Amino acid sequence: MGGGVPTGLAGRRDARATSSSGMARARLVSLLGPAFVAAIAYVDPGNVAANLTAGARYGYLLVWVLVAANLMAVLVQYLSAKLGVVTGRSLPEVLGGSLRRPARLAYWAQAEAVAAATDVAEVIGGAIALYLLFGVPLLAGGVITGVVSLVVLSVQRRRGQRVFEAVIASFLLVLTVGFCAGLVFSPPDAGAVLGGLVPRLAGTDSVLLAASMLGATVMPHAIYLHSALARDRRRYDAEQRVRQGAPQTEVEPRRLLAATRWDVACALVLAGGVNVAMLLVAAHNLAGQGGTDTIEGAHAAIGSALGGGVALLFAVGLLASGLASSSVGAYAGAEIMSGLLHVRVPMLARRLVTLVPAIVLLATGVSPTWLLVVSQVVLSFGIPFATIPLVVLTRRRSLLGEHRNGPVTQVAAWVVAAAIVVLNVLLLVLTVRGQ
Repeated sequence: MGGGVPTGLAGRRDARATSSSGMARARLVSLLGPAFVAAIAYVDPGNVAANLTAGARYGYLLVWVLVAANLMAVLVQYLSAKLGVVTGRSLPEVLGGSLRRPARLAYWAQAEAVAAATDVAEVIGGAIALYLLFGVPLLAGGVITGVVSLVVLSVQRRRGQRVFEAVIASFLLVLTVGFCAGLVFSPPDAGAVLGGLVPRLAGTDSVLLAASMLGATVMPHAIYLHSALARDRRRYDAEQRVRQGAPQTEVEPRRLLAATRWDVACALVLAGGVNVAMLLVAAHNLAGQGGTDTIEGAHAAIGSALGGGVALLFAVGLLASGLASSSVGAYAGAEIMSGLLHVRVPMLARRLVTLVPAIVLLATGVSPTWLLVVSQVVLSFGIPFATIPLVVLTRRRSLLGEHRNGPVTQVAAWVVAAAIVVLNVLLLVLTVRGQ
């Protein structure tokens, strides 16, 4: 009979191993979610305007900008989440605790300007979608978008972060289908897409669009918010472990960071794919056509080229994008104020105040698509104020200990920050010279 393991014992060991593996996967899945909320910021209406304009005006020329921006976003969002996971504090909280009052107020002012620009893009996008779908006037549509975003935010307050994440993920799924449907019915030329991966620009306007696309992809408020979401996920994990009998003081940053890497990679690959899909749809179907520099014109052109069903899906995706991103933007603004000023304003009051600039701009009659593109340029100028402190802080041993950035990560992070600053300076110089 030999010394083999009895069949029954082996079976029990295999069952325990399978059970343990299943529990580990379940714990990993339970930690996913924050990056998918942050990813909504990467597919908001500002992205739609910038990507459609770039594709319709320059074809595949700026595909490389989206790919590069998404790679930057993966690194930046991971560093943001790592800060929240390891320290248990958000980026605004860390800065709020280290800056003196004048510097803290100045930093908060620029962060609020970025948040306001974000809100303008999101509310206007929702208003355009309601107009396309139901003929709702833009002004009324902006108000409706703001009200619905408040309802979505109430889910987070009443039902908790996990339910809020599920709602936002549902919006993300809807907009993914809506914005990618055109590729199914009319795939672009593979050779032209590969040609778009070669870095090049074509004058001031293309630089403006590149900066707009960068601002719409690596979004400052998403950096601030993701650290707060990761912080809250750490607290959630600690509570779950206490329920399971683990010591209350036990924290496992390494395990949480492993889950965070999966979370960021999955969420931003999805968001990046949607962005590229929008540009490819515009480049393949709208390039050279008149009247496609606005979302309304692009929607009509998509309907003419691909049919009313695809145009309807596009409009539904835009609505999901506007509603979800408006909620996430307001959430980010509240975290920025709380962390930097140590002030908690009721979400209703904050939502009403931040809604005013978008409504006023809609009432002026200025082209909504133009406002969306300009809002993304404003966001682009706010990126260094979020990325540079993030890179500095995540390198500090005193703050992150053994989880601080290693040499390779630190160099990559500085390259990303420098690229953003250089692009913004180039944008400013070319615009002033009028080249």
